[in-house]
Amino acid sequence: MRDWQKVLLSPDDTLLMAINILQDEPAGIVLVVDKSRKLLGTITDGDVRRGLLKFKNMNITAKDIMCKQPHFALHSSGHEKIISLIKELEYLHMPLVDSKGCVVGLEILKDISGVQRYDNPVFLMAGGKGKRLGSLTKNTPKPLLKVGADPILQTILEQFVQIGFHDFYISTCYKGQMIREYFGNGDKWGVKIRYVNEDKPMGTAGALGLLPKNLQHIPIIMMNGDLLTKLDFGRLLKFHEENDGLATMCVREYEVQVPYGVIKAEGYRVAEIIEKPSETFFVNAGIYVLDPAFYKNVNTGGYLDMPELIQNEVEKGGEINMFPIHEPWADIGHVEEIEKARQNIVIAEKS
Repeated sequence: MRDWQKVLLSPDDTLLMAINILQDEPAGIVLVVDKSRKLLGTITDGDVRRGLLKFKNMNITAKDIMCKQPHFALHSSGHEKIISLIKELEYLHMPLVDSKGCVVGLEILKDISGVQRYDNPVFLMAGGKGKRLGSLTKNTPKPLLKVGADPILQTILEQFVQIGFHDFYISTCYKGQMIREYFGNGDKWGVKIRYVNEDKPMGTAGALGLLPKNLQHIPIIMMNGDLLTKLDFGRLLKFHEENDGLATMCVREYEVQVPYGVIKAEGYRVAEIIEKPSETFFVNAGIYVLDPAFYKNVNTGGYLDMPELIQNEVEKGGEINMFPIHEPWADIGHVEEIEKARQNIVIAEKS
């Protein structure tokens, strides 16, 4: 990688700086170094998300979340040996150091192997009416509303296609014919698109029962068709595969601030006054990875929302994992969200 210097951070640099590097640079890794560029640790997407789950705030530093025992290769080993080692161990990244342990380069697996191809089906939910958008959806289904130059659903589809997904299912209901005519069979994008039709609204999970029963026995990615995000879906899938759950639910931080001073008391005595405190929660982001064992038994034709399906599995002892999203994300539920998404996601993606 030519521009490996752009992924260097000091141990006292902030989590936000690490996130910005992971979003802006294609390497997918941050190298934490001291003033002499000695390798102290590495930060990947997984380290960031584990840090968010553990600390639940952004006020932490690189040294709080970095892998303190990173793998690396001696630059003096020679290019061919280093490449062979990366492929053999299936590492995504390999920092290169000199005899003193100082970083002198970085090799990236995807630079060697080319674009990865994912056979996992992608299921896009595009049946909603978009009532909160008023007249905008009177004659147009919400997934076909334009945010920037392209419809929402096209932007989602092209994000998946760009990183190697090729097998798509789209669930339609409200003005579904318009969606089917727009996307067709996927030939325009060099992929395969098939459709399932909801004769009536089936909730956010009911359409799972309409999927073909002969799908490959591999996880699927399921996503609401009115979301825009810069999430790397390949990283999401890798997280799911590494954490052995029936399903992975993407979550976002949501902060609630009490607009008053909160009183903590001991009996009738005031013990403490906390002025306008805030609390952070994780909320559902509408993106999931689902194992076949999770969705195969959803009944055909029934109404079912995803929170109910997940809660049922949790109560039965099923392991459901969380994947915290730090990337830009927008739920196009209100008119004001359209311009916000255009500025924060679509324009940023193309700049």
